Amino acid sequence: MSEAANTGGGLVMAASPTAKRDFHVRNVFRQRNLPRDGRIIVVPPRMNLYINKNLAVNQIFAEYVGPKDLLPYSIDESILNITNTWHLFSNNILDVIRQIQHEVKSKLALITTVGVGNNPLQAKLALDIYAKHNREFVGVITNHTVEQKIWPIKNLTDVWGINQRMQARLNHLGIYSMYQLAHCDPFELHAALGVIGDQLYATAWGIDRTDLHSTILRRSRGVGNSQVLPRDYNDINEIELVIKEIGAQVASRLRAQGKQAAGIYLSIGYSIGVTDADGNTGFAHSLKLSDATAETQAINQQLIYLFEKYWDGHATVREIGVSCTRLVDRFGEQLSIFNDSNYNPFHLEETMDIIRRRFGKTSILRASSLQRGGTFIARSGLVGGHNGGNSLE
Repeated sequence: MSEAANTGGGLVMAASPTAKRDFHVRNVFRQRNLPRDGRIIVVPPRMNLYINKNLAVNQIFAEYVGPKDLLPYSIDESILNITNTWHLFSNNILDVIRQIQHEVKSKLALITTVGVGNNPLQAKLALDIYAKHNREFVGVITNHTVEQKIWPIKNLTDVWGINQRMQARLNHLGIYSMYQLAHCDPFELHAALGVIGDQLYATAWGIDRTDLHSTILRRSRGVGNSQVLPRDYNDINEIELVIKEIGAQVASRLRAQGKQAAGIYLSIGYSIGVTDADGNTGFAHSLKLSDATAETQAINQQLIYLFEKYWDGHATVREIGVSCTRLVDRFGEQLSIFNDSNYNPFHLEETMDIIRRRFGKTSILRASSLQRGGTFIARSGLVGGHNGGNSLE
């Protein structure tokens, strides 16, 4: 369970099969919804350990496929395209799968569940719906078994890509099973749901034309950080302290990527039930810079300007988000007759970045982070917003 005092209770990140079966616990359960039972063991996440285990498992997978055929999907799932390599290890593809499972278990003491299919969709459905309930932890769906394996599914939320809201929309259209989805009018489905309807129709037929080898080039839209505060903040000095801390983190990420930003964005979310005089639950504003920068001081100066311009001075704050946009590569620096050429804060900040990368995030910090309201030190051990734990455990 995530440690989230700032949200009034943690979330269940992963529930064991026994907890799901005996206590009906589900992932993303709130702490307050957990049954009061001494048999339930709650442990905090250890993200560093999970990352290390993920790398170790994928190293084993890499022994069975080429680099382009191994695609990590999440912290605990990977896609392996063994089409061209499985015959190198056995005459039976299922034997190869059992060999991989055995190697992971013997080397890392981990049980792996495997979904097999002619495409990633079929493999994912086989994993989620069949492998986890199979004694050998292997599920198989092929082009020839879609009718037997996919169409009988009646709980639509069991299907990858269908949440509670989408299930309700499908029910409203008279669709209550994958069989009905596969046999509905695709044109009417598209009219009701758009391109998502097309995707769901293809899912019902086990169709997935994903090219695992295609490279998608994404244009960098911005770099940002946000956080939910551990309590309601109403002191301007405390709020601005956190804004500056987040601004410093974003600026450091810019420098690490060799980027500069010509746009600044600040979002503020008020506490639950709090609105300003206009009835807003927060605000979000941006501005353009005359010169692109990755300097912490320059970025924070604009963030504070935005905050003081739009905050009413009374609404308590619970969420803060900072983004730098309009990114450009850092090729040099703009000279100015008004700046001291003997002092360059960018070089100082780069040196601080190097120290933090080598000795840890809190090896060097601003004294202001020691003041009341600062969150930098408390959050320095988090990985992806969760407790990193001890990676050596």
